[in-house]
Amino acid sequence: MSTTTTAPRRTRALPPLMSLTETAAERLRNLYAKGEQGKLLRISVKTKGCSGMSYDMSWTNEAAATDEIVKDKDLTVLVDRKASLFLIGTVMDYEVKNLTAGFTFTNPNEKGRCGCGESFHV
Repeated sequence: MSTTTTAPRRTRALPPLMSLTETAAERLRNLYAKGEQGKLLRISVKTKGCSGMSYDMSWTNEAAATDEIVKDKDLTVLVDRKASLFLIGTVMDYEVKNLTAGFTFTNPNEKGRCGCGESFHV
């Protein structure tokens, strides 16, 4: 009689849902300390634009039951649970250019963007 044993299946670690660059963290600290004191930033994905989806950011007083809580660099950011599958591994940055400044997202799940850069698809 022979017995067969199966080695336990190795699972790989998932990337964090979202992370912040130092520049984004510094900008959020400034926003949290000033006009948005006591509030939290919620990030979601909305149907919009020619590619189908766009990032949406809004301020809220507290986390909802449908929010994932992301803690990075001693800051808390909320992610709408419906958007979490689209955002796994995303890095949020803050960029200042000649005529614009704002948060940007480097999302490994994106398959393409529209020409103006306002929307994306996965």
